[in-house]
Amino acid sequence: MEENIILSKTYDFALRIIDLYKYLSKEKKEYTLSKQILRSGTSVGANSEEAAGSISKKDFRAKFFIAYKEARETRFWIRLLRDSKYIDRELATSLLKDLDEILKILGAILKTVSDK
Repeated sequence: MEENIILSKTYDFALRIIDLYKYLSKEKKEYTLSKQILRSGTSVGANSEEAAGSISKKDFRAKFFIAYKEARETRFWIRLLRDSKYIDRELATSLLKDLDEILKILGAILKTVSDK
């Protein structure tokens, strides 16, 4: 079976977000923001997976659009965590780089679906 790049990247990103959640809750004792980023950051992959199994073009587009919006939200939380000094700049930069790549792929998928 051929690798689905968006599913692979969003799954790997979700694993990184889970590690970030563990760090924030255990080391920093931060519970509110950590749950927000856990929810939005893992939702990107979950909605991408749902889109891959969609039953119609409309469903496919809707699920990927949700994934795109969740990725945008996650970008907000990462920047907020960085600027409030909960995470260091290096970790934030790495996460944002991965997320920007995911956003580009999701954007391209949505554009392709919209053009057909």
